[in-house]
Amino acid sequence: MRHRGLELVAPRITPALDPGFRPAVLSCHAFCERARASGHPVTAAVALEQADGSVFRFSTELLPAGHPEAEGNFLHVERWLKFLLWSRGGFRIHFAGPAALAAQLQQHYRESPTGKFDADIMGRRIYERPFEVVPCAREALPPARASTQPLGRHLNGCRIGFDLGGSDRKVAAVMDGNVTFSEEVAWDPIPKSDPQYHFDGIMRSLKQAAQHLPRVDAIGGSAAGVYVNNRVKVASLFRSVPPPAFEARVKDLFLEIRRAWNRIPLEVVNDGEVTALAGSMALGQNAVLGIALGTSTAGGYVTPDGNITSWLNELAFVPVDYSPAAPVDEWSADYGCGAKYLSQQCVGRLVGPAGIDLEPGLPLPEVLKSVQALMARGDLRARRIYETIGAYLGYTIAQCADFYAFHHVLILGRVTSGPGGDIILASAREVLKAEFPELSGRVAFHVPDEKERRHGQAIAAASLPVID
Repeated sequence: MRHRGLELVAPRITPALDPGFRPAVLSCHAFCERARASGHPVTAAVALEQADGSVFRFSTELLPAGHPEAEGNFLHVERWLKFLLWSRGGFRIHFAGPAALAAQLQQHYRESPTGKFDADIMGRRIYERPFEVVPCAREALPPARASTQPLGRHLNGCRIGFDLGGSDRKVAAVMDGNVTFSEEVAWDPIPKSDPQYHFDGIMRSLKQAAQHLPRVDAIGGSAAGVYVNNRVKVASLFRSVPPPAFEARVKDLFLEIRRAWNRIPLEVVNDGEVTALAGSMALGQNAVLGIALGTSTAGGYVTPDGNITSWLNELAFVPVDYSPAAPVDEWSADYGCGAKYLSQQCVGRLVGPAGIDLEPGLPLPEVLKSVQALMARGDLRARRIYETIGAYLGYTIAQCADFYAFHHVLILGRVTSGPGGDIILASAREVLKAEFPELSGRVAFHVPDEKERRHGQAIAAASLPVID
């Protein structure tokens, strides 16, 4: 199969309910191999620049001009860059490569719906700079520079940790490292346009946890989205809030919550980072990639030194499937993105192909509960859903290994609860063993026990603030 000049490689392990799946990692590897086999590969190098001065450099190989398959150069680079943008982040792409390709990229981010989405989020929303692609010579690329910092692991005193998902919010009370209370409450923040709904829900959970502590010294939280200095840059939880209300109330929502708690130390970070932190703390190991399969897909990363980076790690938006028939994410309008493959959204779209009839319009959390109940009874249709998600996971982990240095993968999230989680991991391991044997031998999967799986992020979040 070919798409816009790019060969789409069929996987050896075909997802049970998605025979058309074409893993991004296989097509990317095959394209680079074909470029090298041409005898005259062309190198395209990029430097992604962030507002704090961090710069990340990468390169890939292209087919030479005049090659019969050179049409695939653009799609290869555009998809590769999309993974870099959402895993690393940046408002400026310094591009050292063919001039015609640079012009295509500029047009893509300026005119195409999916490119405009990426450019707007990266530029205006996250880094508050105009987004641009800057053509340059290879020697003019800015040098790589980045910083890392420790994250969390503070458990002294009386703390509250919370985790905000798209279908539930979790909270934990922690005293000197011991959990005195944890709770999970259903909520529905994504379609809500009034920020007061979000504020009231978070405050209710915090007050509930506070009843189980003699005092509250600090609050730490994790939530889907991008947060800088406790300010909300972009988050699916607030997707329906109109822009004026977002600017007036949501951007500084957690600063408002801190004021309501007498300005005690409060830290909020991306939920994926806390996923990785939870794994690192539980394992006593670093070099951890965390993936949470919840309402959407969250990613996080702890470096081999035990620190976090300024990377975005927004795996919900990275392209994992290159098939033109791949499902489209309703927010970004792009196809084949992680949120549709490793989440409750994926479960919702697979119940039909699995032959499971559910009430039309059933909310995704209820769809998942129904599938989990079927799985608990040994239903083969439910099992095929989990096998399919496991295949997606295996190929996505291999794709991440091209951009992250990790030895441990921690899997969390509501989708992994119950016996279905074991099937997801078994299928992922099968993919790595069959397609990526070297990776299979050096990467270990980890899943917390059932209680930790549901509340581990809130507990790890409690460790974020430093108490003076």
